[in-house]
Amino acid sequence: MAEAGGRNRGAFIIALGIIVAGGLFLKALLTRQTADFTAIRLTLARYLALALEFQLGADILSTAIAPSWEQIGKLGAIAVIRTTLNFFLSKEMKDEHRSAAEHHITKRATE
Repeated sequence: MAEAGGRNRGAFIIALGIIVAGGLFLKALLTRQTADFTAIRLTLARYLALALEFQLGADILSTAIAPSWEQIGKLGAIAVIRTTLNFFLSKEMKDEHRSAAEHHITKRATE
């Protein structure tokens, strides 16, 4: 039961992320600001990471009662995927912040 609720919440969060990122994408296209889509990709990635956390939580709850080896394996796979996604998302966000700071410094120096 908890597993289905977590999956439903996860699917809802992914759908919401697609709608939000899609809206940002359309806004960028309409305003012709298509030079950098990093912010849009990061927005979608945040929603995906959050959805994976809900699904992991649901799997932990369903595995806590009477875990089978299949459930433990599935839980481990989801945990690895979520951790890997969050690692690369954090790395990309740090790189993006660093790049924005460098751009800001360069812009001030040329003014």
